[in-house]
Amino acid sequence: RADHQVKVRGFRIEPGEIENVLTEHPHITQAAVVAREDQPGRIRLVAYVVARETLRPEEAKEFVRERLPEHMVPSAVALLNGLPLTANGKLDRAALPAPDFAQAGSGREARTPQEQIVCDLFAQVLGLPRVGVDDDFFELGGHSLLATRLVARIRATFSVEIGLRTLFEARTAGAVAARLDTAGPARLALTKQQILDAVPLSFAQRRLWFLHKMEGPSATYNIPLTLRLTGTLDREALRAALGDVVARHESLRTVFP
Repeated sequence: RADHQVKVRGFRIEPGEIENVLTEHPHITQAAVVAREDQPGRIRLVAYVVARETLRPEEAKEFVRERLPEHMVPSAVALLNGLPLTANGKLDRAALPAPDFAQAGSGREARTPQEQIVCDLFAQVLGLPRVGVDDDFFELGGHSLLATRLVARIRATFSVEIGLRTLFEARTAGAVAARLDTAGPARLALTKQQILDAVPLSFAQRRLWFLHKMEGPSATYNIPLTLRLTGTLDREALRAALGDVVARHESLRTVFP
């Protein structure tokens, strides 16, 4: 149904498709998938399942992962004795409980300061109070965007460079910490350089300069823009606003003498 479609991390998802896959599992009798925003700005897919036999949430997630794209794999799976229903017998989505990530951090303790720091970085990025050494980043709700943020924090903290592929392969804090010693040095941070009176032209700029010298003035590379304004125009305010933009962006006040 179109009215149940959700958008998570830029992907438009039909929860019913995930529910159908979950109910194909031999132990699952009912399933409901919703997009929750328990933390502002962080939308997660959560699956609620009713199983006829003992089932681990990781099993349900892996079952979905084998059949659907990664962006359709729920961040959390909650096991219920039964799905809450309204008086009309329909799913009561408002009564579905918030997913419990309390099990995070219940594994083995960090054995080195390096492991502890990586655990803390995992927790910060995931918005959790604590993450254990053996907790899986993606099982706790991590995704590619959060992975990019985690890689940046690791770079800033340890001054080493690890790629996103490494994080997808080494999914736990312990595994990431073990790879830090063999990681390459971090790329130099972007810093503001001293502004020179004159800098060399790029190859594209040289080309335009050459064409201008050879053919003379031309409107070939002009980009026209027309705006229709209504109402009284405050010319001084407009002039001041455009001046601010020119002062803020160096490329708008660059000349080629």
